[in-house]
Amino acid sequence: MTAHDRRVLVVMPAFNEAEAIGGVIAEVRSTLPTVDVVVVDDGSGDDTSRIAKAAGAIALRLPFNLGVGGAMRLGYIYAVENGYDVVVQVDADGQHDPAAVPDLVEKLDEADIVIGARFAGVGDYSARGLRRLAMRVMAKVLSRTAKTTLTDTTSGFKACGPRAVALFSENYPAEYLGDTIEALVIAARSGCRITQVPVAMRVRAGGKPSHNPFRSAVYLLRAFVALGFAYVRPAPAVTSSRVSA
Repeated sequence: MTAHDRRVLVVMPAFNEAEAIGGVIAEVRSTLPTVDVVVVDDGSGDDTSRIAKAAGAIALRLPFNLGVGGAMRLGYIYAVENGYDVVVQVDADGQHDPAAVPDLVEKLDEADIVIGARFAGVGDYSARGLRRLAMRVMAKVLSRTAKTTLTDTTSGFKACGPRAVALFSENYPAEYLGDTIEALVIAARSGCRITQVPVAMRVRAGGKPSHNPFRSAVYLLRAFVALGFAYVRPAPAVTSSRVSA
């Protein structure tokens, strides 16, 4: 199966993204007219679901906020139940450029998961201080586990092929940073091939970034706790028949 033969589903986890979600969906649909878009409204208190539907997306609504991991797991379940081969995670705030999606999907010819890497020579995205230190350490550790060089293991911009979609529909972690760090550990330990392609990040289309020195320190602590749990937990046993696709 080549990239051109695959049914592709873009999944956007969204929490109170009414300001940006309509424009982001419109851009994805115009840039990628052959893909379907699902917005998983993660218990928003605003009009995220209504605006997503009006923009032409399928809107799935969680009754309360579970975080990105919980939202993405619902997206993977939806993909398996509806026969999609590829899931591409795209942020609802407009930072991910949908024009890069074909590059991620094309790379699935040789991998099960393709990360859109922010620190791979494209664009001017930067992280500083403790946050950047944590990212570098995690990238080195996970590179060893995945047996390949990864520079951005906390990127939320990634494409997953059939094997990873099946795995994540049953085992996607919902804890903080589980959707990035632990998910990659689970995938690598389950035999999935992981690679990356360089991407450029954009300015948020709405909302406010949450980073400051205090939160960066908290991020560092929680990142290493998440990394520890990822390696302590046993590798999952996957029962879905789609894992061999």
